Amino acid sequence: MKGTQTSAENTGAVDEKFGGFTEEERGAMKERAQELKASKRRGPRATKADPESEVLAKIAEMEEADRVLAERLHDIVKANAPALSPKLWYGMPAYAKNGKIVCFFQSAQKFKTRYATLGFSDQASLDEGTMWPTSFALTELTAADEARIGALIKKTAS
Repeated sequence: MKGTQTSAENTGAVDEKFGGFTEEERGAMKERAQELKASKRRGPRATKADPESEVLAKIAEMEEADRVLAERLHDIVKANAPALSPKLWYGMPAYAKNGKIVCFFQSAQKFKTRYATLGFSDQASLDEGTMWPTSFALTELTAADEARIGALIKKTAS
C-alpha cells in the first residue's frame, strides 16, 4: 500500500485525494457538487426552485457581521443590476449574467478568514489597463464603498 495513508497517519499532511485543499475548500466543493446535482434533477421541465430564495436563505445562515454585508451587497446588486440572476455558487451568494457568474460574496466565516470578500470573475469584464482588482476585502460598507460597488456592478451587467 505504497503512497496511501490512513486517516491517523494523515494528520497534518497534505490530503492526497483533494490536493491539499482545506476542510473549508472541500466543503465548498461539496456544496457546488450538490448545486449541480440539484440543477440536473430539476431538469428543463421541472418546477425550478427560486434561486433568489436559496441565496437569501444562505445569507440568513451567516454570522451577523457577514450577514449584514451580504444583505447590503444583495440590495446593491438588485438596485444597480436587476438583470443579474442571484444563485448559489460553491455555497456562496453569487450573481450571474447569461448563466455565468460575474460576482460573488465570500463570507469570512466560510473560510475562517479575517474579512469577507466581494469577488468578480473574468466574465465581469472589469478590465482597466493592464491591471485591475478582481476581489475586495470587506469589513464594513460606507456610503462611498456602496457607490463604488454599485458602479462596478453596473459595469458587470452592461
